[in-house]
Amino acid sequence: MSRHTNEPPWCGAGLWLVLLATGACGDTSQNPSRETPAQAPATNETPARPPELAMPPGVIVADAAANATRTAFFGDLHVHTTYSFDAFAFGTVATPDDAYRFAQGEPIEHPAGYEVRLRTPLDFYAVTDHAQFLGGVAQAADPSTPFGQLPHAEDLHFFNAPENRTTDGLVERVSAFRGFIPQTRTGVADGSIDIGMVNDVARNAWADIVGAARRHNQPGRFTTFVAYEYTSSTDERGNLHRNVIFRDADRLPALPFSRLHSQNPEGLWDWMDRLRAQGIEALAIPHNSNGSNGQMFTLEDWAGNPLDDGSAARRIRNEPLVELTQIKGTSETHPLLSDNDEWADFELMPYRVGTSLPSQPSGSYAREALLNGLRLADQGTVNPYRFGFVGASDNHTGAAPLDEETYFGKVGILDGRPDLRGSVPLTPDIAALVEEAGRLRVEEVEGRDYATGGYETWSASGLTGVWAEENTRDAIYRAFRRKETFATSGPRITVRLFGGYGFDDTLLTQAALLEEAYTRGVSMGGELLGADDTSPTFIAWATRDPASAALQRLQIVKGWTIDGAHHEQVYDVACADSGNVNPATHRCPDNGASVDLTDCSIAPGLGAGELKTVWRDPDFDPAHRAFYYVRVLENPTCRWSTWDAVRAGVPPNPNLHPTLQERAWSSPIWFVPTAN
Repeated sequence: MSRHTNEPPWCGAGLWLVLLATGACGDTSQNPSRETPAQAPATNETPARPPELAMPPGVIVADAAANATRTAFFGDLHVHTTYSFDAFAFGTVATPDDAYRFAQGEPIEHPAGYEVRLRTPLDFYAVTDHAQFLGGVAQAADPSTPFGQLPHAEDLHFFNAPENRTTDGLVERVSAFRGFIPQTRTGVADGSIDIGMVNDVARNAWADIVGAARRHNQPGRFTTFVAYEYTSSTDERGNLHRNVIFRDADRLPALPFSRLHSQNPEGLWDWMDRLRAQGIEALAIPHNSNGSNGQMFTLEDWAGNPLDDGSAARRIRNEPLVELTQIKGTSETHPLLSDNDEWADFELMPYRVGTSLPSQPSGSYAREALLNGLRLADQGTVNPYRFGFVGASDNHTGAAPLDEETYFGKVGILDGRPDLRGSVPLTPDIAALVEEAGRLRVEEVEGRDYATGGYETWSASGLTGVWAEENTRDAIYRAFRRKETFATSGPRITVRLFGGYGFDDTLLTQAALLEEAYTRGVSMGGELLGADDTSPTFIAWATRDPASAALQRLQIVKGWTIDGAHHEQVYDVACADSGNVNPATHRCPDNGASVDLTDCSIAPGLGAGELKTVWRDPDFDPAHRAFYYVRVLENPTCRWSTWDAVRAGVPPNPNLHPTLQERAWSSPIWFVPTAN
């Protein structure tokens, strides 16, 4: 299977944004002579020392006197505004300033014409518009701009009129958007489109994105990160997208590195390493590995060679985190990969991103990647998959739709109504519109027509949680680098995980629990070194979101390898409602929590506000590498699609899960045997 072409077809006569940032056409990592230096502002800061092989840079020891036991902060690191080519085509006119206002609790207008707002403000936010064609479609839609006067931009002028930002314009929008991108690429390649004009559009958009982050950052209260999305894929449409997050807003490249500089993510990592050598620190976060068709977590480099220390270290140095959950589904694991995990079938999106093509599970999910990382480490290779977990929304409206009850979709007018996102039946006129647009299919289910083909598999998700000393860029970024992060499917559940030796149950009631845990153990994201044959103990701890359902069970997910073979086990370690874990099955009893699907009410009085335990692995073997992470599940509640149906007064779509169990995941702790 081909993963890539050596050069994009528009390379040569002029490349979109090539003069604006570093890199060159094609696979720059295979042809370094064709690269140009990163353009970055001059600084007086001492350049960063070249990174060591196995140690990611930027890991700074926090001041122990500054809130040493740390506080949980919640945010979204994946947000698109009008500068993203697809978001604007979906009707989004929200700016980066609008996005940051939304994150701080202010209402903004959804492209479909109604107001949206968060129930509780967030602590941090990052606008991550697509670097490819940055600001281009919005400019092309305006006939008064030079870009908008291009002949092939005429169809996009339809987008600019407010009266056309409705579902009635769905067919025209989809048609115009599909034609604009390839024609622009061709024009740049053959020289009929002035590269300087294109560069100016992107430069102005990037300046506004950076300026908005600077304007809205309020140290101690609200944190913004300058960021963007690198949007690449294999030739077979396997998703390879990453979000690039910069440590500060003052030391930045002139413009982002995009897929048009290199389709190969290794080119992105090389660019990030060069920036780091100039003192410009950033990390990249892969997302929607579930839609990668097996290509996000391979055991080969881009050229098809087995991973070696250099390529593996370069990856983990630049990608210490993975986005585990978001609107386009959850990428923890899959039933075909984890057949002994009853909760593996959670908010699965089965398609390659932006298509209705099936995505191969193997190579696409985080738990399997963690296991493959152990296998590589067993073979003596640096582990490229020793990553932590985060969550995000990937909203394309500037506004994160995090709550099941008020879910408003991701792609503006394309899924801003229940019928378009497949939760309630289509009327005949809208069914005809959906079929004409070709974005979705119409499927008859029990005598009713529903939109299908993608949006119905999407989720009201997710959030990143960090444990940091304070709500500042520096403190939160340090948490990213040490992987003291956790992901949630939307609710503000908090999770803690510590590993060490000699923890016991008496510690759970001590006022100094956290001080002892940090002093005597390692927190999530860390490595726990073997101590002869002594079995480690783990402190697992979760607290509920007061605005969501109570907690049902606290779990530890373990993975390990023996002679190159993968093994995994899910252990329930604490149960709500005075339940006890069955030692034979490692499962809590059913606590009886239920949901009334007629009004989405839940059974009262069940579940826990907090679950906390000290746990010892009953199957521990000191000879084998392992990872451990916490997963906590709420009591069942209505899925967003059921909420839509309840409000519409119709039965839930029988093809969709009527309920779900919201959850959170800690980053792993890795056990390293003494011999290693």
